[in-house]
Amino acid sequence: MAMSPENEHPVKAFGWAARDTSGHLSPFKFSRRATGENDVTFKVLYCGICHSDLHSIKNEWGITSYPIVPGHEIVGVITEIGTKVTKFKVGDKVGVGCMVGSCRSCANCKDDLENYCPKMILSYGAKNNDGTTTYGGYSDIMVSDEHFIIKIPDNLPLDGSAPLLCAGITVYSSLKYYGLNKAGMHLGIVGLGGLGHMAVKFAKAMGLKVTIISTSPNKKKEAMDHLGADAFLVSHNTEDMALAMGTMDGIIDTVSAVHALLPLFNLLKINGKLVMVGAPQKPLELLAFPLLMGRKMVGGSCIGGIQEMQEMIDFAAKHNIVADIELIPMDYVNTAMERLSKADIKYRFVIDITNSLKPF
Repeated sequence: MAMSPENEHPVKAFGWAARDTSGHLSPFKFSRRATGENDVTFKVLYCGICHSDLHSIKNEWGITSYPIVPGHEIVGVITEIGTKVTKFKVGDKVGVGCMVGSCRSCANCKDDLENYCPKMILSYGAKNNDGTTTYGGYSDIMVSDEHFIIKIPDNLPLDGSAPLLCAGITVYSSLKYYGLNKAGMHLGIVGLGGLGHMAVKFAKAMGLKVTIISTSPNKKKEAMDHLGADAFLVSHNTEDMALAMGTMDGIIDTVSAVHALLPLFNLLKINGKLVMVGAPQKPLELLAFPLLMGRKMVGGSCIGGIQEMQEMIDFAAKHNIVADIELIPMDYVNTAMERLSKADIKYRFVIDITNSLKPF
């Protein structure tokens, strides 16, 4: 008979979990492993809410096993290190993103692409090497092999830096890999949510011209005056979209809902690149002819490897990049999920774990 989550490991832990497809989160007792010789244990202070958390708790991707403790934008302070840990010390500000393990030996891992390892272990809802379930950051403590721990520079506030560990690395890695990080390039960004606003900040720090492409005209002032975008297109304004045809070197598409791609292809220059980083539940229509006429490319990108995550965090610290957040208590999380489903957030919810997650 399988052990209960509370008794799988020696260290008692608590958090909030969803038990079924309603996605309703409530207090949950479970356990963490003891700090191993290569492990770092840290007290969770803040955890961002990612749109994938919402998909996961409702099993909208069809892969969820319950109970599930979400959260993969996890930051805090180290309380214990293993005897063989060399990169960290007690008291360091650190974080964990979307993964806590990989095989460390495949070609992808050797190329610092642990995020594409076939045996990559997600921070929640996956299986550890010992067969137990991984639980995420909507909880009081976290344990991870030091290889998957990110050092948070002292000048970055922990609450605003939490979303960098998913939203930040997602857009940073895609800009870098697809060569859309060269000063003077013109970048389109579809959607102005958690991913989109991070894309604006990183792109502007890289010296790019940025145009926001949105269905919401009321976001124009915020995009340009607050975030510093250079231009704003309303995607259903056919006249303005026509005027922008063939002007963009690349587009980062952050939208997680079904939407039309053809108007985006038309905005690209010859050899332009449309990079998908959102994850719609249903297939999108992809027409070949608009790609052929202009040698255009559609690609994708998923977070980044550990080395690149540290590089991204250090870049963010240098340029004072953090997410725009709404800090919430733990008991507000179900309301936050409802608001997130309606895109009612500027731009990322972050849970104040240390001040609001109470033992029960």
